[in-house]
Amino acid sequence: MGVQKHLPDSLQTLRDPAPMLERFLHQWGGKEDLWIFGYASLIWRPEFDFAEQRRARVHGWHRALKMWSRINRGTPECPGLVFALLSGGSCHGVVYRVPRHQVPEVIAKLWLREMVTGVYDPRSLHCTTDKGPVQALAFTLSRRSPNFTGELSEARYRQIFSDAYGRYGTTHDYAHQTLESLRHHGISDATLARLLKLSKTQTVIASDQPEA
Repeated sequence: MGVQKHLPDSLQTLRDPAPMLERFLHQWGGKEDLWIFGYASLIWRPEFDFAEQRRARVHGWHRALKMWSRINRGTPECPGLVFALLSGGSCHGVVYRVPRHQVPEVIAKLWLREMVTGVYDPRSLHCTTDKGPVQALAFTLSRRSPNFTGELSEARYRQIFSDAYGRYGTTHDYAHQTLESLRHHGISDATLARLLKLSKTQTVIASDQPEA
């Protein structure tokens, strides 16, 4: 993909995203509409047309602010953070149904947004909704990825919230907007709420417990 040519040398692709896109489209098959699971910015900035949206929950994965961002929410010198879907626990989010005839165009744009460096592992996950279960595309992260932060201290989160700034703004604003968007959909995330309090107080303890 041509976008890769504009990345700094240190941020070149971890994996070529083009074969991953071809593999996904082959697995999808083109015979039915596609569901996409949003757990962070895809909730408040999906940037694609959809025919339906529902609140959804996936089991076996949880939302965590544990992925380095060296362009969008930080820099190579002062990396920020973005959310990842990590194994374990469960996660509430939003699923979007994309009509079959729109899927190739939507997925091509989504790959340019989410898969420029090939960092995510795209997966089809079982999602429960109030209108029944669906299978949805979700972008997950392996703990073996070099972009996985591992455990971060309270002080480190506070420093990142204070200092990290990238092409699309600060890590703090990104996390805050995600929390507000979740609340708009009637979804609570106590872990994220506690993390955001770190920018306001010295006494709150950070936690990375998956949702119950």
